[in-house]
Amino acid sequence: MIILVTGAAGPTGTAVTEHFAKQGHTVIGVDKEHVDLLDRDAVRDLAARIESEHGRVDGVIHLVGGWRGAPSFAETDLADWDVLHDLLVRTLQHVSLAFEPLLRRSENGRFVIVSAKAAEHPTAGGAPYAAAKAAAEAWTLSLADALKDTSSAAVILVVKALVNDAMRAAKPDAKFPGFTDVRDLAEAIGRLYDQPADQLNGTRLDLTT
Repeated sequence: MIILVTGAAGPTGTAVTEHFAKQGHTVIGVDKEHVDLLDRDAVRDLAARIESEHGRVDGVIHLVGGWRGAPSFAETDLADWDVLHDLLVRTLQHVSLAFEPLLRRSENGRFVIVSAKAAEHPTAGGAPYAAAKAAAEAWTLSLADALKDTSSAAVILVVKALVNDAMRAAKPDAKFPGFTDVRDLAEAIGRLYDQPADQLNGTRLDLTT
């Protein structure tokens, strides 16, 4: 398969990239050093290059993320919203709009975002983050509607938070309750290809249960 991983430089992107590469798939990993996902023309150029070389894409795993919080609701800094809107929503918009036509050509494509429990249960100090995640989910469900008559599916995976080896090494006594290991997330993404697209499309799968 041809798999695009955005946000590939981080621990989560590395885990997902390694998972698919070990299975022999072609993985195209991009991060801000390769392509500015806030530049719509740059994302379109990326899609055009992949189309020219491969003709389709079988997976778009969108892992661009970020978090900002405040001590209380009233102390929320709206500059945090600007940052999170760009990271969590605008990059998603650019990537999904550019790659939807390539996903349509796949015989078993998947578009995946990672959302958070915060989207359903926002906290007083996490309003910008929760709102951005909720917006990203709504956008992905619109993509799912666009893909409903194809062999591809748009899926939302929900976590409390992610944990990786570096985080554990930095806090060896921490338990990280309810967190999802990035390798487990990668395996969960891989399993999406074992289920029919029409059963997965538009679903919100909670990995915390």
